[in-house]
Amino acid sequence: MSGLPKNHKLGRVYRYGGLFIGLVLLAFGILGFVDELDFFSTDGRDIAGLSSNGALSLISVVVGVCLLGCAVVGGNTASWANMFFGGAFMLSGLVNLAVMRTDLNFLAFRMSNVIFSFVVGTALMTFGMYGRVSGTLPPDNPYWRERHGLPAEVQDGEDLELEARLGAATDGDRGVDPRNMAGIGQHADPTGTPKAVLSGGPILAGAPPQPPAK
Repeated sequence: MSGLPKNHKLGRVYRYGGLFIGLVLLAFGILGFVDELDFFSTDGRDIAGLSSNGALSLISVVVGVCLLGCAVVGGNTASWANMFFGGAFMLSGLVNLAVMRTDLNFLAFRMSNVIFSFVVGTALMTFGMYGRVSGTLPPDNPYWRERHGLPAEVQDGEDLELEARLGAATDGDRGVDPRNMAGIGQHADPTGTPKAVLSGGPILAGAPPQPPAK
């Protein structure tokens, strides 16, 4: 999908979620620069209850600015940025937990930093995936509509209830006939002619017959 419909409520979740986390990281990084921390010190110094050094401050500022920039753009850009950086924070927490008590602890991590990384990573991934990955998305959801070959925005006079039922048939019966591009399941009648079905029953009575699957 190239972008969400204008002013869609999901876009606000992606934007404000990334904006909030970006501001927190930016403030944390700036405080580290103000305290003139050693760049690669493995001991670190306390900044807002977390351990930090110059390298971690720089990374925090860069990531914070990236999140803020993507939040300004909004839409899918903000969503993907939240998911990407969320995954990066989760990975960072795991890696730095492994090296925390070694000479490789170049970011001066302590257990509080590891917990913070997991919390921020979880929050960002939640913001980024909201309204995208659930198996019960409503038919007016733009990602649901894209997956079912529909316009991102609901059209005037569109029957959302029918779309939801068609979507259920598509998700449950796809693959019966590889030529059935809509993904609607088909059952054959006694003459061998397939009939389009909707969750076990015929849909759109009077639809033209389709050739049998080979």
